[in-house]
Amino acid sequence: MRSFADVATPPRAAVAAAITIITACAPAPRAGSPASAVSPAKAATNCREGQAGLTLPAGFCATVFTDKAGAVRHMVVAPNGDLFVNMQTARRGSPLASIPAGQLALRDTDGDGRADEVQRFGTAGGTGIALHNGFLYADAGTSIVRYRMTPGQLRPTDAAEVVVSSLPGQPGHIARNFAITPDGTMFVNIGSATNACQVTDRTAGSPGVEGCPELMTRAGIWRFDANRLGQVPSVESRYATGIRNAVAMEFDKATGRLFAVPHGRDQLAQNWPAKFTEAQNAELPAEELIDVGRGDDFGWPFCYYDGAAGRRVLAPEYGGDGSTVGRCNANERPLYTFPAHWAPNGMLFYDGAHLPSRYREGVFIAFHGSWNRAPLPQGGYKVVFLPFRDGKPAPSFETFADGFAGPNMQPSGAQHRPVGIAQGPDGALYVSDDIGGTIWRITYSAANPQ
Repeated sequence: MRSFADVATPPRAAVAAAITIITACAPAPRAGSPASAVSPAKAATNCREGQAGLTLPAGFCATVFTDKAGAVRHMVVAPNGDLFVNMQTARRGSPLASIPAGQLALRDTDGDGRADEVQRFGTAGGTGIALHNGFLYADAGTSIVRYRMTPGQLRPTDAAEVVVSSLPGQPGHIARNFAITPDGTMFVNIGSATNACQVTDRTAGSPGVEGCPELMTRAGIWRFDANRLGQVPSVESRYATGIRNAVAMEFDKATGRLFAVPHGRDQLAQNWPAKFTEAQNAELPAEELIDVGRGDDFGWPFCYYDGAAGRRVLAPEYGGDGSTVGRCNANERPLYTFPAHWAPNGMLFYDGAHLPSRYREGVFIAFHGSWNRAPLPQGGYKVVFLPFRDGKPAPSFETFADGFAGPNMQPSGAQHRPVGIAQGPDGALYVSDDIGGTIWRITYSAANPQ
């Protein structure tokens, strides 16, 4: 469906075709520079050291790459193995609150799977970060900036350049994560300001604002040119709408498709107790894996997806009763659904050669974890893997990495909550945590004793 005027952007087929002739440029390794890339033999040695507090499939191990970072969000790894991380301001009362937001550069100089050189830079931070065409890009709150990087350089020396400014900030969702295609098309998530566009946000019985004006500036994905400075968001640069908050968003270079797993809405039972029970609230709405095309409308705030019923239904703020479909029949459908309120915050289509071949056709998703699944136990707080077959998701996902939360799987008691996931040049995986300030490096060895 195309629910608003087409934006002047190439169609999916054109983007996919461009991938075959364009290669994304990032800082290349400098001769003799330290690198985090570890040989298979070294990885096997490290693998016998254990799983660093995580629960992983047989043959996998982990090292704590660092446990001294701040509220680390998304990550990107340079060709020489240097890891770049974006950090937001930690929540008040957090032990990480004294660590300022900004960017972090980490290097493993001896190949033991742990960072031993760490440098901080930037005066503002957030979630998104990427390498493209010799620049490091970072979400800096209400702007996206870039730093010129010299090959093999650990931290930038030049001042930041502003690529996009005037992005909406508070209130509401503030993660400005993004994905950059090989030709420099930059897709930026701008999450909603509200839970369900009510007249009074998160208030029992408050109706939805007709037309939801915030859709003009938020709750969707905007398109920019990563190679051009001085851009601002506009209706013309809006790529897709009706997406509450797509912190987990990734461009799959193999297919030329943009995917996301947005955060679903909250508080159906709390705000509409006559229509929904607490048990229903725990399971609604499903978290959705979506394939995002130009002009797509995924229905927020007017609709939400009922995973058990397999359909999008009308939200109570707009007259819905939990079963009425109404206008929602016209919205895009998800490719796959996950349990409600797991809070997807990162995703990665793996294309390396280090992990077993079955992982080279599928997606890893980092779930930050729920706060509102009562009376059921809270869920998420893990990294899952969803296999793909012929470009389509398999019938079921599997847990890949667990144990982050520790014994208390609650936002206020969890030891760690996974956020970002990245792939190194040697095929290793990195997972970040914004509660404990930890980054894990996960490797595989068939000889690893379990």
